Amino acid sequence: MSYLPKSPWLVHYDASSCNGCDIEVLACLTPLYDVERFGVLNIGNPKHADIFVVTGSVNEQNRSVIENIYKQMAEPSVVVAVGACASSGGIFRECYNVQGGVDLVIPVDVYVPGCAARPEAIIDGVVQALDVLEQKHMDRKKGAVGSV
Repeated sequence: MSYLPKSPWLVHYDASSCNGCDIEVLACLTPLYDVERFGVLNIGNPKHADIFVVTGSVNEQNRSVIENIYKQMAEPSVVVAVGACASSGGIFRECYNVQGGVDLVIPVDVYVPGCAARPEAIIDGVVQALDVLEQKHMDRKKGAVGSV
């Protein structure tokens, strides 16, 4: 994270799930795992967020919400799909109202496996997202320098 001008902030959205992954995302904030040691803060406003963490599968009801949250985020941003449901629809993928994973709606940068995803895997995914975010910042800076 040598290039990032500030600590990255993330916004979490539960698309539609059994809440197992949501509980594990919240466990990452407890003193046992303490994801904030990486400078990551969980905030509620997507306009301030750098990382979009999504749990649950996509359906017709939440498709526009996911798109809306993603569009509100400043560029560059990173999307992390947490759990099997966010990655592919998971065990609910055959349900009448489930369309699939988050990558059907917005581009996903990091996939965190699991049902429910373990806190260690979620933290690993967020750390990977930090690397992707830093690379996007550097690519953006190179693009700005090249266009001058």
